[in-house]
Amino acid sequence: MTDVVLKVEHLTKRYPVKKGVFGRTGAYVHALEDVSFEVHRGETFAIVGESGCGKSTTGKCVLRLTEPTEGTVTLDGEDFTSLKGEDLTRARQKMKLIFQDPYSSLNPRMTVADIIAEPIDIAGTYKTRAERDARVEQIMKAVGLDLAYKYRYPHEFSGGQRQRIGIARAIVLKPEVVVCDEPVSALDVSVQAKVINLLEELQEEFGLSYIFISHDLSVVKHISDTVMVMYLGHTMELASKEELFDNPLHPYTKALLDVIPRIRHERIQDKKILEGDVPSPTNPPQGCVFHTRCPQCMRVCGERAPEMHEVTPGHRCACHLFDEGLSAEERQPVMAAALAEAEAALSGAQ
Repeated sequence: MTDVVLKVEHLTKRYPVKKGVFGRTGAYVHALEDVSFEVHRGETFAIVGESGCGKSTTGKCVLRLTEPTEGTVTLDGEDFTSLKGEDLTRARQKMKLIFQDPYSSLNPRMTVADIIAEPIDIAGTYKTRAERDARVEQIMKAVGLDLAYKYRYPHEFSGGQRQRIGIARAIVLKPEVVVCDEPVSALDVSVQAKVINLLEELQEEFGLSYIFISHDLSVVKHISDTVMVMYLGHTMELASKEELFDNPLHPYTKALLDVIPRIRHERIQDKKILEGDVPSPTNPPQGCVFHTRCPQCMRVCGERAPEMHEVTPGHRCACHLFDEGLSAEERQPVMAAALAEAEAALSGAQ
């Protein structure tokens, strides 16, 4: 059996924008564009980026909670995107989701035991009530929930305890892949550490593979094995955690890492903030989608989109800085080119 449990190829999602009385499609929201990656068994694959970059949309499309416009998702060698009916229901037992908000993701009218047991009730994986209860108790112990909580309701718990209930619900069927959509962003910092440690323990115990979606690079550095950086629905950089944090290549990745607080010589370093706003996904920039904010923008960046280059083994980056086939004119920095054109115009006027 292959080491790759999940393979995503050319995943694209565009939402139509309706206009006019007759609801005709006037434009598209480009949520995802040609995203590809692999998740290996037992690894944590992290997706990072600013809000609105397509992280959560990627997770939803992988799970088919949102149908992708183009692309394929292969789960255990099976084309997950083509499955329907009972085959889809069966395959979904191998992939589960941990939601971001532990307050709104639990049914307030269901007890803890019923919430955790709901996936196995739907899948029908037990024969007797005693077998069902035993499985619920086993998972409650695994996530650190007291068995006395079985018949209590979600409103009786703190945010951290609710997220443990959500985690228990996600792993009760022993899935192969769990999509964690910012699972600790709504929790206090002290609780975040406990939940992250719990996820690592469960991964080791049950052999889980995680797609970990987050904007918090400090958390990603702690839990991830591989990291994919996204911007405006595009993959900017993909590498192992060690390679990405020690040797970032893309200007956007460097900008993200610059805002992590670091203490050196007993002084907090100044943060380098990207200038400008994220462009609208309904009208993304031509060429490289990051060129409107890139401090290293070249003439070619606004003309055509960069291809994904494998700069070093396993370290891929979509940036023209690593395109060896560019001419000297194409490599000309945008600011230098604008200055040269202004000087030429001024000389002509004189």
